[in-house]
Order: sequence, then structure tokens, then C-alpha cells
Amino acid sequence: MSTPDEQTLDQLRMDGDNLYREENYTDRRVGSIQRMVPITSDGEDDPERGIVYLGHTQVMTPAGALPLNFELEVGSLAEAIEAFPTAASRALEDTMKQLEEMQREQQGSGIVTPDQMGGGGMGGGQGGGMPGGGFQLR
Repeated sequence: MSTPDEQTLDQLRMDGDNLYREENYTDRRVGSIQRMVPITSDGEDDPERGIVYLGHTQVMTPAGALPLNFELEVGSLAEAIEAFPTAASRALEDTMKQLEEMQREQQGSGIVTPDQMGGGGMGGGQGGGMPGGGFQLR
């Protein structure tokens, strides 16, 4: 095993000016809220930076659980609880739009998956299977 070079070590170096203490709150049913409290490198609260609230939940889809992570632009835990459903809904909409865009890009990329080929899959529909395979580029 080789030793890490300086570039790798720099990438792994913690940013002592950008530290947070994490506090997690959950209702054990819908999701959780993460309260990120800025701290200094000696572990004291850093009043120069604001507290960040992050929401975490998951929704069930036909493909399984889809995790959602989103920032809650609020000033307190009570406000984060109140804002959670709207922010989670927005995160779900954004995620679904991203997935649809990825599907469109895949369809236009020239990559053909077996379910898009028709004619029974790997046979290619003309003259049987191998040689030449059953894949086509568009």
C-alpha cells in the first residue's frame, strides 16, 4: 500500500474555521431535523456564524425508499418543525424533476437498454443473436 501524497492529505484536512456541532431531533415517524451549531476550533460556540437546520426524510417509491435531504431556512427548532412538510414536499418535487431529466438524458444518449430494443431483447429482431449482438446505437 502506498503512502498518501501531499495533495491527498490536503483534501483530507479538516477546515478548522468551518466546524459545526450536530444536534439531531426526530419524531421517530416522519423524519429528523439536524441542527448544525457553528463552533470554533476549540469547541466553543461561534456567534459570528448562524445555526443551520437540515431536514431528512424518505418516501417510498416503486423502486424502494428515496431519501430526501434539504435545508430549512429558519431561525429556530420550532420554525424548522413548522417548515418541515413544505420543504420536504419541495425537495421531493425537485428530486423527481432531476430524475425525469436524467431519464431524458439517458434516452437521448444513444445508449439502448434491452427493454428499449423490442423484438424480444438480445436477439435484435433480425437474424437471431450472436455474432454482432443485439445492441443498437441511435
